[in-house]
Amino acid sequence: MGQVMKRKPSTEATAAWIRLMRVQSRVLDAVEQDLKKAGFPPLAWYDALLELSRAPSGEMRPVELERQMLIPQYSTSRLIDRLVDEGLAARRECKIDKRGQFVEITDTGRELQRKMWSAYSAAIEKHVGSKLSDAEATKLCGLLDRLGCSCGEAQSPAASDDAAAR
Repeated sequence: MGQVMKRKPSTEATAAWIRLMRVQSRVLDAVEQDLKKAGFPPLAWYDALLELSRAPSGEMRPVELERQMLIPQYSTSRLIDRLVDEGLAARRECKIDKRGQFVEITDTGRELQRKMWSAYSAAIEKHVGSKLSDAEATKLCGLLDRLGCSCGEAQSPAASDDAAAR
C-alpha cells in the first residue's frame, strides 16, 4: 500500500486562517460593545429574536432555533430561558407530541428586535461597510462561501441574502 502524501497548509493559507479568526473575533467584539453602549442585550438575543420573527407564526422548536442561529454564543436552552424570563419569548407545548416544545416570539420580543436593528445595522456599517466597497464585500462573500462549502455547509442563495436582513 502506497502512502498518501499529506498536504500541509501553505504559509499563505495558515496566515489567512489566523487573520480570519482574529478579525472575526475583533469585529464581533466591537459589534457587541456597540450594542452594549446603546443599552441593548447581547447579539445572540437579537439573532434568536430575528429567527423567531421570521419563522411561520413566530415559533420554532429549540433545536431548529439552534440550527438557524448565526451566533452560537451560549447554549440555546439558557438563551431561551433568558428570553422567556424577560417576556421576549414564550414556551409552548406541542399539541401532538407532549414532550416537544416550541418557543414563540412575543410582541415585546418583536419590538426589541426592531429597536436593536438600528444599533446593530449602524455597527455593521461602522465595522464592515465603511471599510469595504460593495464590490469588495461581494468578493469577500464569495471567498467565505467557498470556505463554508469546503466544510460541508453549502450556502443557499437565500442564506447569503440573510446579511441584508440582519
